[in-house]
Amino acid sequence: MGQHRFQSKARGPASALALAVLLLAPLSDALAQQLGTVTGLPLPRYASLKTDRVNLREGPSKDHPTTWVFERAGLPVEITAEFETWLKIRDSEGTEGWVLHSLLSGRRTALVAPGKKKETFKIFTSASDRGDLAATLESGVIVNIRSCDGAWCYVDGDGFKGYIQQSNLWGVYPGDKVP
Repeated sequence: MGQHRFQSKARGPASALALAVLLLAPLSDALAQQLGTVTGLPLPRYASLKTDRVNLREGPSKDHPTTWVFERAGLPVEITAEFETWLKIRDSEGTEGWVLHSLLSGRRTALVAPGKKKETFKIFTSASDRGDLAATLESGVIVNIRSCDGAWCYVDGDGFKGYIQQSNLWGVYPGDKVP
């Protein structure tokens, strides 16, 4: 006596899915709401390099050795952590390290399909692959992001402007909307 048994009458894939959603919902909310302890901005997030020379350090201080030197202003990077005036970043190839916050810009840029070397990608005059062709870009080209609707981004660069499928860019999350 004194023991109670609970037996659910719900069976099958639908009840398993409902249980999974209930259990994982708080986890997804926590991940979606992770904010930097210094800036209060979402983590992770994208930014770009402000200058042509940015030292990537092993840890968050000038006492840590430089492990890499970026030499491409405008290169998009993903900010994954914050510590005082230092930001931990990752590039499109997965290289990680720490940089001073003043070496990054909030300007949104992206790389055209960096993992698809020597391929070309179409830029259209409208957010549709049925639109007129505005330009063709090679993998690795840096574009300025002007806006994204979750499927297409309006981008521009040296001598081109138009729409590219968001899935072909590294520097904006899948489905993200950029005003």
